Amino acid sequence: MKLVIDEKRCKGCNLCTMVCPYKIYKPGKKPNERGIVVPELDRPERCPNCRLQALYGRTLCGMCQMICPDQAISWVEEKPGEKKKVAIEF
Repeated sequence: MKLVIDEKRCKGCNLCTMVCPYKIYKPGKKPNERGIVVPELDRPERCPNCRLQALYGRTLCGMCQMICPDQAISWVEEKPGEKKKVAIEF
């Protein structure tokens, strides 16, 4: 599964950058077509509860998804054959 931010729903509150225990979000740098600065994903492979869920059977952390007031954060299934980056940190 991979993490996706829906830029049409996001209002740029940056709550996700504050609550993520893995620090996979960073504040955005440039505004989108609506003039909103959307947070960016900074190495989302660091989120082991998201990226390794299928491999280890873990449940999703979901902190960012729960805190998002606009429901702009979701996980989507990766397409077959799509390259994955995995980072395991101790």
